[in-house]
Amino acid sequence: MTPQKDNRVVIPTLPAAEAFTDPKAAVDRLEELYEAATTFLCDKFRLVLESGPKEKRFRAFYPEIRITTTSFAQVDSRLSFGHVSEPGTHVATITRPDLFRNYLEQQIDLLVCNHNAPVIIGPSTTPIPVHFAVSGETNLTVPQEGATAFTLRDVFDVPVLSTTNDDIVNGTFVSEDDSAPLAPFTAQRVDYSLARLSHYTATDAEHFQNHVLFTNYQFYVSEFEAFARAQLNDPASGYTSFVSTGNVEITDGDTPIPPVTKQPQMPTYHLKRADGSGITLVNIGVGPSNAKTATDHIAVLRPHAWVMVGHCAGLRNSQSLGDFVLAHAYLREDHVLDDDLPVWVPIPALAEVQIALEQAVADVTDLKGYDLKRVMRTGTVATIDNRNWELRDQSGPVQRLSQSRAIALDMESATIAANGFRFRVPYGTLLCVSDKPLHGELKLPGMASDFYQTQVARHLMIGIRAMEALREMPLERLHSRKLRSFDETAFL
Repeated sequence: MTPQKDNRVVIPTLPAAEAFTDPKAAVDRLEELYEAATTFLCDKFRLVLESGPKEKRFRAFYPEIRITTTSFAQVDSRLSFGHVSEPGTHVATITRPDLFRNYLEQQIDLLVCNHNAPVIIGPSTTPIPVHFAVSGETNLTVPQEGATAFTLRDVFDVPVLSTTNDDIVNGTFVSEDDSAPLAPFTAQRVDYSLARLSHYTATDAEHFQNHVLFTNYQFYVSEFEAFARAQLNDPASGYTSFVSTGNVEITDGDTPIPPVTKQPQMPTYHLKRADGSGITLVNIGVGPSNAKTATDHIAVLRPHAWVMVGHCAGLRNSQSLGDFVLAHAYLREDHVLDDDLPVWVPIPALAEVQIALEQAVADVTDLKGYDLKRVMRTGTVATIDNRNWELRDQSGPVQRLSQSRAIALDMESATIAANGFRFRVPYGTLLCVSDKPLHGELKLPGMASDFYQTQVARHLMIGIRAMEALREMPLERLHSRKLRSFDETAFL
């Protein structure tokens, strides 16, 4: 749909909406539209900063993908994505098509093939906020309100919450016309998260890989860097570079990385492959709020899987420090997602991820079958928002933990799994027991045994091996139908 012209508003001249059946050509047009729109806004913004406003508004629009179907698609019932759920018009606004090219080409190809109909590519009616338009310009920033001689929103569009929310993924979206959403996020929601990712992780979104490991312990960062350097020195590994905090990128495993003067809130590291199928490690620190923040923003990148590899409290006397816990259910007392995903919603274990994690434990520990139970238990992991829960009256927490059959407790895993469920991102959890507070073994200096230290060193490698196994799995298998609702978007 071409936006209506307004004599008071200056907009760029862009190609009209056009039908495409070739995914590559469709994304080429998306890039053309987006580049023209953002270049226009950047140029006008510079002009206004230099010479002041000219009693005009400047506006450019996100490009969009639109498809209209008149019948129900006869598709392979095993597929969880790639088709719309019912006849009608489905629309998605798009940002950064250069960043999402592979994803967009794949989704458009499935859509065209499954519905035997073209997609329509053209300008949308959603303005691009100037903040997001200039985000790629290193020498151009939007001043704070009051720092200029004019009111910014009188001249340019700014972010609005009506299109920067999670209504689609939360199932609360209400269309203003007869169209339905085609993708899980609007362009403004994606732009918002891309900006937040850069802020929290100190690395650009373009470095993030399709397989994401979360941890709550700095030790794993050192192990990950050591592994990455070894892989870069192995020409057969398939890994091409390692990116550290501040977008420092190396391609040789012996290249030094300068120390960081200021650590971001969530230091992030990327072991890259040319096709984006490498591994990203995010040290989210401690707490469900951090876990939600990280996954809220990484979700817009549509990763193929994310897994938590962190420390936990073992709740059974039969567990030892250094034992592994493979979560197959979650007791959610984190409270940060209650408004978005009620606690009565079950978070199912995903067979593909569970099998990959269990096999990785077996491979790294050289234990098989029944012997694997010596170092790993499968069961319910409880996630709580009070790190000092041990200081509370024990009758309440301990009773709930016992009733739930929980075998471990932490502050992040259920949040990460629940947000994976909410955002349709395959998820899993493998934890390492670092203390046993119910049995007198608190997390104190000197408590770690040699076995514990050995297991911690193995833990990250298990997560990496699991991700490498998932990388070899076809997307249609990995993206489980368990994650899809009744009325689902076609795009992953």
